[in-house]
Amino acid sequence: MARDRTRRPVSLRDRASYRFDRTLARSTGTLMGWLVVTCLAVVVPVSALLVWTDPGSPRSLSGRLTAAWRTSAETLRLGAMTGTAPRMVMSAFLGLVALLCVSTLVGVITNSLAERMAELSRGRSTVLEQGHVVVLGWSDQVPTVVGELIAAVAARRARAVVLLADRDKTEMERTLAAHVGPAGRARLICRSGPASDPAVLALVSPGTASTVLVLPSGEAGGDAEVLRVLLALRAVVGEGPDGPPVLAAVRDDHYRASARLAAGPRGTVLETDTVTARLIAQCVGRPGLSLVLRDLLDFAGDEFHVIDATAFHGGPFGTAVLGHADSCVVGLLTPEGRTLLNPPAGTAVTPGSRLIVVTRDDGTSRPADCRHLVDPSAITTDPSPPEGPARLLMLGWNRRAPLVVGQLRRTARPGAVLDVLTDRAVPGPREPEPEEAAVSGTRLTVRFRSAALSRPDTLLGLDLTPYDGLVVLGPDPGDGPDRPDDWTLVTLLALRLLEERTGGRELRVVSELTDDRNRPLAPVDPGSDVIVSGELTGLLMAQIAQNRHLADVFDELFSADGSMICLRPAGTYVRPGVTTAFATVVAAARDRGECAIGYRRHDRLTATPDHGVRLNPHKGERRVWSAEDQVVVVTTEATDVTRPARAATQDAADHGP
Repeated sequence: MARDRTRRPVSLRDRASYRFDRTLARSTGTLMGWLVVTCLAVVVPVSALLVWTDPGSPRSLSGRLTAAWRTSAETLRLGAMTGTAPRMVMSAFLGLVALLCVSTLVGVITNSLAERMAELSRGRSTVLEQGHVVVLGWSDQVPTVVGELIAAVAARRARAVVLLADRDKTEMERTLAAHVGPAGRARLICRSGPASDPAVLALVSPGTASTVLVLPSGEAGGDAEVLRVLLALRAVVGEGPDGPPVLAAVRDDHYRASARLAAGPRGTVLETDTVTARLIAQCVGRPGLSLVLRDLLDFAGDEFHVIDATAFHGGPFGTAVLGHADSCVVGLLTPEGRTLLNPPAGTAVTPGSRLIVVTRDDGTSRPADCRHLVDPSAITTDPSPPEGPARLLMLGWNRRAPLVVGQLRRTARPGAVLDVLTDRAVPGPREPEPEEAAVSGTRLTVRFRSAALSRPDTLLGLDLTPYDGLVVLGPDPGDGPDRPDDWTLVTLLALRLLEERTGGRELRVVSELTDDRNRPLAPVDPGSDVIVSGELTGLLMAQIAQNRHLADVFDELFSADGSMICLRPAGTYVRPGVTTAFATVVAAARDRGECAIGYRRHDRLTATPDHGVRLNPHKGERRVWSAEDQVVVVTTEATDVTRPARAATQDAADHGP
C-alpha cells in the first residue's frame, strides 16, 4: 500500500504518448494512416490560410474552397482537378496511385543502391585482374608484406595487390593506409571474407594471379587455418602445374610437411619461428647482422636478384665475382635449378647458369671487368685470429627459445656456455635431435636457473661481467603482459643501467620485439640488433614472392649449415690505413673463399640512419680502411680452412700486374 501511495501520478501527456507509440507499433498501415492525417492536418489549414490572405483570390466561398483544394492537392501531388465531388475523388485516387508507384520505384532503386554499396563496403565484389599478387589472411606481417609488395610492384609496372581477410574492409584499408601510405602506381584492393571458403576465395581470382601468399594469424589455430586456406586454393585453382606460385608461412615446424603437401608442386612454405630463432642465434656472435639483413630484405635499397651470366659461360666463378662494377656476385643458379651460394672460385659457370647478385635492380646490372681496380699490395695475407668459446646469457623464455638454444648448439665453439635465466618454472635442457647432437656434441653447455625477472631489483643485481653476449626474449602474446614488448623494454632499460654502472662496458645484446613501432623505444645502443619477428617474416615473403628462386638462398643463409652472412674486421682483408678500392676487398675475400657484399664504417655507427652499413658499393669506390671497419661477406665458416687452397686455382691475372 505504501508503494501505491508513493507512486508518481501519470500525466495526460505521458498517457497520450504511450497510446501513440502503441498505435504506431501495430502495423505499417496504421503508420501510413497517421502520416496521412498529419499531412492533412498541416497542409489543408496552411493552404486555406494562403488563399484567404491572397488579395487576388476569389470572393465567393466556393471559389476560395476550390482554390484551397487546388493548393492542397498540388502540395500532396494528388491532382488539382476540380468539378463535381466524384470527379475530385477520382482525381485524388489517381494522384495516390501515382504517388504510390513513384514512391515504390524510388524505394526499390534506393534499396538496390544501398545493398550494392553495402556489398562493396563489405568487400564481396569479384576482382577481375591479371598478374596481380594475392595476399590471404591477416596477421602482424600484413602491413610489412603489403608495403614491400607495393614498393616492388610500383618500381616495375602498375599492378594490383589484392588482400583477402576475414576482417572489415574499411578497417583493413584504414590500417594499411596508416602503416603503408599511398600505393602510388600500384593498386591496393581489399576484400572481406574467410579465405578458407572456396566461394569467397574465388572473388580474388587466384587462378590469374602472379603469386599467392598465405599468412598465418597470431591466434593459436593459425597454422591449421593456413592448411585450410591452401586446400581451398587447390579447390579453386586446381592441382595442375599451371597455377600461380604459392608462398605460405607456418609458425610450428610440425605443420610444414602438411602445408607443403597442400601447397602443391609450385608451393613454398616458410617456418616463421625457425627463421626468427636462426637469426637471433646468428646475431649473437655477429653484432650488426640484423641491420645488414634488414637492408637486404627490403626493396628500398639493394637486394638479391638473379641475372644473366652469358658473359661468363665457360669461365670460373671467381672471374664473375669481379665482373660487375655495380653488383656483388654471391652465387650461381644452375640450369637444373640448384642454388649454389658462395661456391669455390674455380666453379665453372656452365651455359644456362645465372648469377645470384646483390644489386639495386636486376635490369640495371651490366658486366664490367674490374680486375684492374685490384691493388694486390693492399691485401693482407695474415690469417684470421681464431675465435674462442663464448659465454652467453639468455633472459626470458618463449616458444622460440628451444629453437634458439638448438641453433646455438650447432654453431657454438667447443667449450661455450649458455646460461638461461627465466621467471617461470625451469624448462630444463631440451634434448637435442639426433642429427643436432651429432653435429654439436658437447660444444655448448646449457644451464637453467629461475629468478623473478619481472622485479627490477633482480635484473639490476645480475653480474654480467663474465658474459660475451646477451639474448633477451619477451613472453609470447597471451602468456604475460597484454603487450609483451613492455617486459622486453623494461629489461633493456635495466641492462642499460647496468652497462653504465660497469664503467660503460658495451654489452652485446640481441633482443626480440613483436611490434616494429617499439623499435625506436628500445633503450639500446644505436645499431644494436633488435629483431622484430613479424617484420622479418614479412620481408622474407615479399622477397620470395617476387622471385621464388630466392627461397633456397634465404633458406641457406638462415640455416646453421652452409653459407651465412658475417661482419668481419676489415683488417682481415686489407692492411689498415691504406687507401684502396672496394674491388681490392672483393678480391681478398674471394681468395679466402668468401664473397664481399659491402662494409660498415666504424666512424658512422651513429651518424646516419643506416648506422654505417653500405651494401653493394661501386667496385671503384676508394676509401681509407681502418682496423675498426667491418666487411660484410657471405662465407661458409665450416670450410674456412680449406677454401683458400681451392680459391688458389683462380688465374693470378685477376689481381693485375
